[in-house]
Amino acid sequence: MQLGKNARLRTAFCLFTALASLSAASQASIDSLAAARALLDQGKLAESEDMVRSFLKGTPDSADGHFLLGYVLFREKKARESLAEYTAGAKFRRPTADELKIVASDYVLLDDFVDADKWFTEVVAEAPNDANAHYLLGRTKFNENDYRGAIASFERALALRPRDVEAENNIGLAWRELNDLDKAQAAFETAIEWQGAAPVDAQPFLNLGKLLADRHQPGDAVPYLKRAAELAPSNPTIHEELSHAYTAQQDLTHAQAELETAIGLAPNISSLHYQLGQIYRKQGKTDRAQKEFELTAKLSGSHSSEKTPNPLTIRDPNQP
Repeated sequence: MQLGKNARLRTAFCLFTALASLSAASQASIDSLAAARALLDQGKLAESEDMVRSFLKGTPDSADGHFLLGYVLFREKKARESLAEYTAGAKFRRPTADELKIVASDYVLLDDFVDADKWFTEVVAEAPNDANAHYLLGRTKFNENDYRGAIASFERALALRPRDVEAENNIGLAWRELNDLDKAQAAFETAIEWQGAAPVDAQPFLNLGKLLADRHQPGDAVPYLKRAAELAPSNPTIHEELSHAYTAQQDLTHAQAELETAIGLAPNISSLHYQLGQIYRKQGKTDRAQKEFELTAKLSGSHSSEKTPNPLTIRDPNQP
């Protein structure tokens, strides 16, 4: 049966209208995700999350939507929820290497370094020239106590991105764990040298200062630790290490001041109160020493962490 001219025109018009509607819907979807990414780039995580969730209500089969929500949740440090979104999105397409980096990083947040290693290894197999992926794999292997594997990954990152201060600093940390202190010191010195006259990363200064102090060179350690404190004054570990170096020099006045600063920044670390109590006792400040020892017992009884925080810059897995 042949359609008349008018019928053919009506059919063509209907098809055109349907295609236009589909195109408009598709464009609206693209625009919604683009807007959500823009909010994410501005650090507006809650707003970005709300927009993606709204989008997914109408388009639940969008892999891009699920993966973007997974990334937002990762940025919010909601690792389990993030992994759930990557699992949901994977039903519709396989995640890219960049998306798998977030999956691996979620496992890092969960302290599941075995699975993190598995996925970062998958990423570097798919994207062998991704310097950041090699760096993150190195950090994961370090946390697995695979220090030689970590060094290999950091060296690969450096080959792809020369003069990466964080990678070189982490090579130093790995050599220190392997008890090769000369190589560790050389790596920390290199990481400092690469920063030039206007350094921004305190960690190599902290690590070199601590290493020198451990090697019974407190006089050499203090300038590096003081520079670290200038760069990161809110890091209690730096002030604790400065206190140790001053104590080794019998400079109890400065040792006391640094420990008091550390406690001001991390008041619930029992070991800091114990160390301060010892310094007060050496200075003959018996009453103040007793108060610190009582605080030590109280905090230890409440199962407070004994490790002083050393805040680190968390590298975004999608950093170029």
